[in-house]
Amino acid sequence: MPILQVTAKDGETRLFGSDADLFGALADALDDDPGPITVMTHGYKYLPGHPDHCPFEKILSVSPARPGPRVVSWPRRLGLRGRQGEGLGIAFGWQARGTVRAAHARAAQAGDALAALLALLHALTPDRPVRIVAHSMGARVALRAIALSPPGVVRSAVLMAAAEFDATAMVALSSPGGLGCSVLNVTSRENDLFDFLGERILPVPVAGARMLGAGTLWLPNLAHLQIDDPRSLAALGRAGYRIETSRRRICHWSPYLRAGLFPLYRAVLSESLPLSRLRGMLPPGTEPRWSGLRRGLRAMSVFARLSAKV
Repeated sequence: MPILQVTAKDGETRLFGSDADLFGALADALDDDPGPITVMTHGYKYLPGHPDHCPFEKILSVSPARPGPRVVSWPRRLGLRGRQGEGLGIAFGWQARGTVRAAHARAAQAGDALAALLALLHALTPDRPVRIVAHSMGARVALRAIALSPPGVVRSAVLMAAAEFDATAMVALSSPGGLGCSVLNVTSRENDLFDFLGERILPVPVAGARMLGAGTLWLPNLAHLQIDDPRSLAALGRAGYRIETSRRRICHWSPYLRAGLFPLYRAVLSESLPLSRLRGMLPPGTEPRWSGLRRGLRAMSVFARLSAKV
């Protein structure tokens, strides 16, 4: 089954590039495959229909028509290749261009639209699990939708380099719709610069709030995974999840570019790897901000000393 492409624009949710009825298209797609429902949503800079930045031709496509250095197929890596039994994949696009503050505001509006889409899905198939995968400001979209949904609608979510505050996430995941949702927050010290800037550019919901990537928020239905922490990678490797290491010190896209991560995401989304078990594998907390850069500086210092001795 092809991925359904859905857009949020001007407060309305519709099929991309089609005047067909959304409810009818969802009903037909759900009848075609009894598997789970996976919703995928992008972050900043994407815009459905844009000649260079359309998410449906890039990361949200099974076969991206516009390859690039930061383009991999999320559906394909999530096991959504259009085969029977894989379930329904929904690519959810929204207006994420413009200034950072403007896109941040529209992300909340897109979250309202996604909540309406989830309500349609729940009306059509109330017992079928819904999972969400989101990157950057897409995490704001996802958390808003979860907060506005009734209990049990969204079962699991993976948030990658989330451009959202921990205070907002706490409210969303403590809501009736969030309490039953298991969330993996994928963070990295490679993303520290983006988190640091976000805390200074975006409107802070409450004094002292930090980006979710800081890893300081504790909730029973939330687990933090720092993908550039050697201890975490070693623990996951022992459990059979071998994730590529990286020499990058600054990168906002590593949570979906790094080889080996999507098998872990699939396990979390399907709940075959419960958060309690995953949390038991990992260190008790993430490393502090800028520790990745400090590691790099130490490595450069050691290399310089060794080179001087040669």
